[in-house]
Amino acid sequence: MAEEPPEKTPDGHFVVINGRRWRATDPEIPEEVAARLRRHLMAGRRGVRDAEDGAAERVARGRVQGAKVALGERGRPWWEESGEERRRRWEEGLARLDAEYPE
Repeated sequence: MAEEPPEKTPDGHFVVINGRRWRATDPEIPEEVAARLRRHLMAGRRGVRDAEDGAAERVARGRVQGAKVALGERGRPWWEESGEERRRRWEEGLARLDAEYPE
């Protein structure tokens, strides 16, 4: 059974999870790109969980941060960026993540 998508605010800028607002992923990101960014995000989160020392945790947190910025969930709000700025954010973010964390 498919999980229900989270509730969104009327403007679509945020999702509401357990009563808390979180910035929504940029809806203009192509699904294939968003899926690759989410894989980096989840790998980074697993890395934070499994880190055996501070250095490994910092690397994993950097991966999480990079993925969340590329997804538009952190950094400058995606709704304040032009289409070109948005595209550049996710393209450069994914290229950087792929280069730093090859699969």
